[in-house]
Amino acid sequence: MSGDDETQEQTIADDLVVTKRRFDSTLPKYQDPSDTVVTAATAGVSVLSLCEKGDAFIMAETGKIFKKEKDMKKGIAFPTCVSVNNCVCHYSPLKSDPDVILKDGDLVKIDLGVHVDGFISNVAHSFIVGVTKDNPVTGRKADVLKAAHLCAEAALRLVKPGNQNTQVTEAWNKIAKSFKCSPIEGMLSHQLKQHVIDGEKTIIQNPTDQQKKDHEKAEFEVHEVYAVDVLISTGEGKAKDGGQRTTVYKRDPNKVYGLKMKTSRTFFSEMERRFDTMPFTLRAFEDEGKARLGVVECAKHELLQPFNVLHEKEGEFVAQFKFTVLLMANGPLRITNSLFEPELYKSEHEVEDPELKALLQSSASRKTQKKKKKKVSYRAVPSYYTIKIQTLNVFYEFKSFFYYY
Repeated sequence: MSGDDETQEQTIADDLVVTKRRFDSTLPKYQDPSDTVVTAATAGVSVLSLCEKGDAFIMAETGKIFKKEKDMKKGIAFPTCVSVNNCVCHYSPLKSDPDVILKDGDLVKIDLGVHVDGFISNVAHSFIVGVTKDNPVTGRKADVLKAAHLCAEAALRLVKPGNQNTQVTEAWNKIAKSFKCSPIEGMLSHQLKQHVIDGEKTIIQNPTDQQKKDHEKAEFEVHEVYAVDVLISTGEGKAKDGGQRTTVYKRDPNKVYGLKMKTSRTFFSEMERRFDTMPFTLRAFEDEGKARLGVVECAKHELLQPFNVLHEKEGEFVAQFKFTVLLMANGPLRITNSLFEPELYKSEHEVEDPELKALLQSSASRKTQKKKKKKVSYRAVPSYYTIKIQTLNVFYEFKSFFYYY
């Protein structure tokens, strides 16, 4: 990125950027992409079909907005992944892979991302297939879901201007320990910027001694955006590559290499045209065989970064919650919804730490700011357009006015 590009960086200080970000995660009422996938995730349904449904829905809905901006890119910022039980993350199978069928009692994690003009919103939910209010979940599955949910709630209150990333890490470790669980070691939550899903500022989970030394301390600042990603395990929190096929990749803009194979060049060219620096799945290519062949040379020479499918030990359970938060001047604004229903999960454990209990009981609502009245008089001409968006089942209207004095 050149110096000129850096000075022109768009942030949420611009109202239009906020609008685009909200469009990312808050499509028309009852049409949230993650909600759509969660609703469809019932016993007997295949993981492949859920991933296809999520991706297709995102593309269809984002295609309905900003239609006049012909050159504006929008769509998938992270392909739909459905990871079950001890599978930690990034499972997004191809049609040629053995299918996984959901069954009652499975702990399912839905993870996806949407972008409009490169402004990204990521979200992840966890739930148990078949759970009902009359038959709530107990035991270790309930423990890990409650722990992950409370970690996310703590982060929502801690990721705000003036606080440091280490405060979030410490809170996550304490909450997980209260439920006899462990955060997945070394996992990162990233700052988001336009076209950048893995910004330089991060929050680390359960760092090793070496990671504590290497990981940079950072202070949250106004107008920053974060994808806060919580992954908690009933086990030791050690995520390993089990050798399952990697299907999700992203372009590394800092790497250059002259590809030798024609199939690789064709694949790489299509990937850059369609996805640029956004993560993508090989499932998105019409000829899966050629995509699987072309990606090999690209990954070997690090033009692409893989999102490996990670697993905990067999028999353990991993829960994930992810949300996108805008650090506005009057407080953090969560723009992706939460589908967690606490009454469905009954754990014998709870947070004991007095400070954390007080934090979790505090309000996460933003402070209202009184607008200063302008001394000059003006008249507002009715708007020529109104943009409606929905978040947390509430519609917000952004109106454009012409003012004259």
